Amino acid sequence: MSPLRGIILMTSAVSLFVIMGSLIKAAVRIPAGEAVFFRAFCALPVIVLWLALRGELGDGLRVGSWKSHALRAVAGTTAMGLGFVGLKLLPLPEVTAIRFATPILIVLFAALILGERIRLVRISAVAVGLIGVMIVMWPRLRFDGGDLALAGALVTLGSATLAALAQVFIRSMAGTERTTAIVFWFSATASLLGLATAPFGWVMPAGREWVWLIGAGLIGGLGQILLTSSYRHAEASTLAPFTYVSMIWALIIGYFVFDEVPTGPMLVGAALVIAAGVAIVLRERQLGMKRTAERRVRGKTPW
Repeated sequence: MSPLRGIILMTSAVSLFVIMGSLIKAAVRIPAGEAVFFRAFCALPVIVLWLALRGELGDGLRVGSWKSHALRAVAGTTAMGLGFVGLKLLPLPEVTAIRFATPILIVLFAALILGERIRLVRISAVAVGLIGVMIVMWPRLRFDGGDLALAGALVTLGSATLAALAQVFIRSMAGTERTTAIVFWFSATASLLGLATAPFGWVMPAGREWVWLIGAGLIGGLGQILLTSSYRHAEASTLAPFTYVSMIWALIIGYFVFDEVPTGPMLVGAALVIAAGVAIVLRERQLGMKRTAERRVRGKTPW
């Protein structure tokens, strides 16, 4: 393994995802379902080329459980669509901060769905992280019946929740499904689900919107490949803290491209969420090392 290479791949991937989100945000006229289609469909050529270069275009696409892929695809595609809605209603850094709830919610869903045990350290980190999310959202929680920012905050939180659920589905598929198959079939299914929203209102892209939408798909596909490849070079616990690099890019792009100035509550809440996420990662790493040591001891025990 090469941790440095994995870190470089991870930081590159999350940076590309922020750029992808910025392109979707710029295409403000395009409905979320249509944006999902372009994001997923235009990523397919990049993914197919990647699989061909790795010699996995045949065996790499075999599926063991279509039901598992379908559940992951529906959750992931809906999360993507809600996230795109949130991008049109909220500043980019705020959407990014709320989406940081995903790794925190994964801990809860893993306990509820997979039966994983969570102890005091991770429970405390989850609580702190959720408090951070509430601080970010608090200025938007005005139920006056006409605040689109409130809707943006709620759909973004829904996106983070479904993204966490999709990740738990992927975790449950580990060992039975190939990573390459998960990557390809998610994009293929998301393309179909995005296309299915056409009767509910699509608009013909004009001018630079074509560039933004196709670019979002190509960049998203490349980011997906870099993200997947990063885990071949370093452990997830090593890479996880570097996903928060996306916040730096969101602040820079939000300020210089969209004239979005970060607020105090957003920065404070984001800091709490990031701190909670790092604490969970460190705890996961500690537990992983402990489990490895226990397996080694059992392996050396003569009885």
